[in-house]
Amino acid sequence: MTYKTLSASIIYINKDMINQRIDNFLKKKFKNIPKSMIYRIIRTGKVRINKKRIKPSYKLKIGDNLKIPPIKILIEEKKQFCIKKYEENLLNHILYEDNYLLVINKPSGIAVHAGSGISFGVIEYLRDIRPLEKFLELVHRIDRETSGILILAKKRTALIAMHQQIREKKIIKEYIALVHGIWPHSLKKISKPLLKIHLKNKQKKMFIHNHGKTAETYFQIRKQYSFTTLMSIFPKTGRTHQIRAHTSHEGHPICFDERYGNSNLDKLIKNKINPKRLLLHAFSINFIHPKSGNMLYIKAPLSVSIRNFLKTLV
Repeated sequence: MTYKTLSASIIYINKDMINQRIDNFLKKKFKNIPKSMIYRIIRTGKVRINKKRIKPSYKLKIGDNLKIPPIKILIEEKKQFCIKKYEENLLNHILYEDNYLLVINKPSGIAVHAGSGISFGVIEYLRDIRPLEKFLELVHRIDRETSGILILAKKRTALIAMHQQIREKKIIKEYIALVHGIWPHSLKKISKPLLKIHLKNKQKKMFIHNHGKTAETYFQIRKQYSFTTLMSIFPKTGRTHQIRAHTSHEGHPICFDERYGNSNLDKLIKNKINPKRLLLHAFSINFIHPKSGNMLYIKAPLSVSIRNFLKTLV
C-alpha cells in the first residue's frame, strides 16, 4: 500500500467560498479523502477557523482563516501508477501559468478528462496534485491522440471570459499535421458540415452531412514531401474531430490516424523511426488574457519523436 501526506495548509476564505458548510467545502477540496476522516478531523478540533474549533455545520464567512492539518491518505496502486505516469508527462510540459490560467503541452495518448472507459485524465491528475486549488476547469478539449496546447482556467471568471472568446471566434489556433498525398495549393479552405454518428463499436465518428453542424477549416502548406505534406491548419470552428474529418474527406487523411486514416498508406511511409501516434499537434494559440486584457501568443514545440520522424521524410 502507498500513502501520500498532504501538508498542512492555511486557506483565506474569499467571496467565492462563502456560505458553504465547512464539511461540504472540505469534501469538495479533498475528493480522495474518506468522508469519515473529514468529519473526524473536524470533530477532534484539528481543523480550525480563526484559531477556534468549529462544528461540521459551520458556514464559511469572508475573511475566515481556515487551518487544515497534515492529512495522510492511501493511494491505490493503479492510481499511483497513473499519477506517476502523468507526472512524468505533464509537470515538465507547462508552457504558461499565472493566477488565472494554466497552459500545458499535452502529450499524445493522454486524455484530457475521464470518460468512455478512461478513469483518469489531465484534469483529474492536476486536481489530485493540487488539492488546494479552489478552481480548476478545462477551457477546451483536444483529442486523446492529439498533442499540443491545452488551456485550463484557475478561476471561474477566467473560464467565463475564455468561453466568451471561443463563442466570438476571437481565439486563433494553429495545428501542425502531416497528411497523406500532395495537398493541392488551391485547397485553402474546407467548409463542410459535420454530423456525429455513433458506431456499433461504441466509437463516435464525424461525417460530412447536410444535417450536421457548420465546420470551417483553413489550410496552408508548410512543406511537401514525395508522398506526404506538412500542413499548418487553422480551425475556425471547434467541432469534434473537425480537422481529422475534413482532411480525410478530401482524400488526404492525417498520417497514422486509426479512426479517419488509411492504414495501407501508413504502411508505405513507416520507417526505422516510427512515431506510433497521430501526427496532429496543436502548435500555437493567440488570445486575450481574461484579466489583463493583453494579447497572449503561446507556442508548444513539437516532440522530439515527431521532429526526428520528419527528418527521415524525402
